[in-house]
Amino acid sequence: METFQDYIDTIDDIAHRKQFEEVIDWIDLNYPDLSKVIKWNTPMYTMDDTFILGIDSAKRHMSISPEGKTIGIYKDEIEEAGYSFTSGLYRIKYSETVDYNLLKKMIDYNIEDKKGYQKFWR
Repeated sequence: METFQDYIDTIDDIAHRKQFEEVIDWIDLNYPDLSKVIKWNTPMYTMDDTFILGIDSAKRHMSISPEGKTIGIYKDEIEEAGYSFTSGLYRIKYSETVDYNLLKKMIDYNIEDKKGYQKFWR
């Protein structure tokens, strides 16, 4: 798998694929300076070769991975949005609405917090 489109093509459910693509399109539109890469078979956005956000599709949800530090900061907002989460990601069920405001906050935070960062992960 080499491109985001290669990854998207693996999502069998057409409705899930469409919702996943909408999130990708929104990120691309709002963050044109982020690079799109596939690592560990997962679509990721990077800035200056450091991780900003990962997005992955499962059978019933998509996972948004902004790293544990960012999840910790936005834990209350993730809960308020009704999303389940772990220490490193939160899940948006395909039956749920995407909270783009929350996604924006996390991406903006990671971009600012990781400026000049020399490693891929925190």
